[in-house]
Amino acid sequence: MRPPTVGALSFVRGVSRHGFLDFVGQMWRTHGDVFAVRMGRRTMVFAMHPDAVSYVNLKNGRNFDKVASYDGVRDYLTGQGLVASTGELWKRQRKLMAPFFTPKGVKTYADLMLRDTARLAERWDALAAAGTEVEIAEEMTLVTASIILQAMFSASTTEAIHGMKDAVETMVGYVNRRMVGGVLPLWVPTPMNRRYLAARTLVHDTIAEVIGTRTALDPAAWPDDLLSRLMHARDEETGEAMSETLLRDESITTFFAGHETTARTMTFTWYALAANPEATARLHDELDRVLGDRAPTVDDLFQLPYTLQVVKEVLRLYPAAPFYVRDALADDTIGGFDVPAGTPVMLSPYYTHRHPAFWPDPERFDPDRWTPEREAAQHRHAYHPFAAGPRTCIGNNFSLLESHLLLAVLAHRFAPRLRPGYRARWETQGVLSLKDGLPMVIDARHPAPTATAVPA
Repeated sequence: MRPPTVGALSFVRGVSRHGFLDFVGQMWRTHGDVFAVRMGRRTMVFAMHPDAVSYVNLKNGRNFDKVASYDGVRDYLTGQGLVASTGELWKRQRKLMAPFFTPKGVKTYADLMLRDTARLAERWDALAAAGTEVEIAEEMTLVTASIILQAMFSASTTEAIHGMKDAVETMVGYVNRRMVGGVLPLWVPTPMNRRYLAARTLVHDTIAEVIGTRTALDPAAWPDDLLSRLMHARDEETGEAMSETLLRDESITTFFAGHETTARTMTFTWYALAANPEATARLHDELDRVLGDRAPTVDDLFQLPYTLQVVKEVLRLYPAAPFYVRDALADDTIGGFDVPAGTPVMLSPYYTHRHPAFWPDPERFDPDRWTPEREAAQHRHAYHPFAAGPRTCIGNNFSLLESHLLLAVLAHRFAPRLRPGYRARWETQGVLSLKDGLPMVIDARHPAPTATAVPA
């Protein structure tokens, strides 16, 4: 049986009028948990129910992979990095990299996260004193880009951080633009193509230079960062190291995925807190009670459960990746509807997280959904901000730790305030965004702590 299907013309008109994010929501409410969109000869299936999330990612996950739908990502951004690789290559790379991203493994970077957040707090001290309005998304992107670049390459200069961040963002924007069509072949020297090629050259050359410099050194002299760990890693069966191309692809993938999710999560956190003063008051109460007048350490996180609950609730309402795709390798059935081989299946954390059958009052920001008792009672796949199953984002532990620490440090000392009259308008172009940005004024809560938790 075919799912309810929206024609191409109706879909284009709906997206033009309402935007992709909102129109998909309207189709879901009209057609139910499984529906399709016809785009010429191609049909895409949308599946919103948690059982579909489980089926595509786990129960019959062998029949769904990142095939044609990820060609643009592979060709123009990540190469064969973990986000887009498939088959045996993906299995081998995942096995090699997994130990670096366990909860224990990512704690290696906690001191780095705390140091960079402390530097941001110093900047915010000046902003608070001046009453200067800032773009919070840019503030969060810069700090997370700095953290991931230092974690990967031990790169710490402002010039290097800004250059790599801007170049990768140009590449991401180009891929997103290609996904919606209207981009001429790369050999055509359009301004967009020239910007993309320049950005790609900068990123590839920078990584090649770092790898080349490191290869020329005695391994004993290599810094203890993620690149060195990847260069040391060996396949258990063949004993082979990663090729330079794979090192580059995994580096780009880690940088793109490693700062984008946290930057957006933290941006949306400041919006949610500003819009929900009761939750903010509880957060401040926990931070003040546990920390007093000192800066947090990573060990303090165990005493800051509500702070983590805030992060998890932000990931529920505002997941950085509101949609992701898996391609059917063979004919299948989802929710009783036929899914022919080759069909892209679009899953949506954004709407699954709002499913009224699984989330009471789903549009309400409520960190108490994440008490241990309530979290244990949830449908296992009603929540999938990092995807699910074997292809769960490998950086989820890194992102959660980073978000927990950033929020603990900054919310203890500051309370960003929305511009009067600001109204959030959400959209998606590959990732979830606030259409008009997030202008805020930084208000100070506490002076600088009496002693820093991590030596500079």
